[in-house]
Amino acid sequence: MEKPEGWAQFEAALDAYERGDYATALQKLKPWADRGNPFSQYKLGLMYAMGHGVPQDYREALRWLRAAAEQGDVDFQFSVGSLYAAGEEVPQDFKEAWHWMYQAALQGHSAASFNLGLMYAKGQGVARNPEAALIVFQDAARKGYIQAQYTLGMIYHGLFLEGVPQDHKEALRWYRQAAEQGYAAAQIQLGGMYYDGEVVIQDFLEASKWYRKAAGQNDALGQTKLGILYFEGLGVPQDFVLAHMWLNLSATQGDENAAKLRDNYAKDMTREQIAAAQKKASNWKPNTHDSL
Repeated sequence: MEKPEGWAQFEAALDAYERGDYATALQKLKPWADRGNPFSQYKLGLMYAMGHGVPQDYREALRWLRAAAEQGDVDFQFSVGSLYAAGEEVPQDFKEAWHWMYQAALQGHSAASFNLGLMYAKGQGVARNPEAALIVFQDAARKGYIQAQYTLGMIYHGLFLEGVPQDHKEALRWYRQAAEQGYAAAQIQLGGMYYDGEVVIQDFLEASKWYRKAAGQNDALGQTKLGILYFEGLGVPQDFVLAHMWLNLSATQGDENAAKLRDNYAKDMTREQIAAAQKKASNWKPNTHDSL
C-alpha cells in the first residue's frame, strides 16, 4: 500500500505504541482509523483486544480488525485469521479463521494456504477433507513455503493426514527441499531415511550429514541422533567424547532419552573423557562447527 499524506504522524503513533505510551498512540491512531486507514484500524483493534490504553473489549477489537481485513490487504486477512485460530487476543473461532485464511490464500498468501491445509486436515472451521488439505499443502509447498514442504514429506511418509496413499519417493523429495533450506525437522527425517535405507541406499555418512545440520541448530533430536552415531561409529569415526557432548546438549533441553543414553555411555568412559565432553558441551554454541 502507498503511504498516505501525513504518514509521519502515523509512524509517530506506532512509535508511541511500541514505547508503551498507549494514550498517545490512541490519540493519534483513532483519527486515522476513522478515516479508513487499515494499518491504524488493525493496530487499534489489537489495543482493544489486549486492553492497551483502553478497556479490554473483544467486540470493539473485532470491529476494527475486521474493518482492516475487509479492505482486502492480504497480510491483514492472514493476521486476522491467525488471531481467530489462536484464540489468545480474541475468542477462538475456527470458522472465522478459515474464512480469512481462505481470503488470503486466494490472493496467493502461502502461509494462509498452509494454515488452510491444517484446518482441512483437522476439521477446524470446515469439514475434515484430506484431499483438500493435500491440494492446499501442495500449493503452499510449490510456492516455497518450507513448513508445507516438510508437511508433504510427513504426509507421503505416512506420518500425517490419514487417507493419503504413502509414497516414500515423494516424501524424500519434499523432505529434501525443506532440509536444503535449513528446516531442522526435515533434516532429521531425511537423515533417518538414509539411516534406515528407506527408498535410498543405506548411507550412514549421509545420515550424519543431515543430523549434524539439525544438531547445529540446537535441535535436541538432531543432537541425540548424532550422538548415537558417534557412539556407534556409524558414518563418523567412533568418538565417545563427542557422543557424550551431543547427548548432553540434548539432555539439557529436556530429552530424557538422551540423558539415559548419555549416562549409559558414560559407564564405558574415563573420568577424563567425561570431563572433556562436558567442557565441549559447555563451550558449544549453535551454528558453530567446532568439535563436530
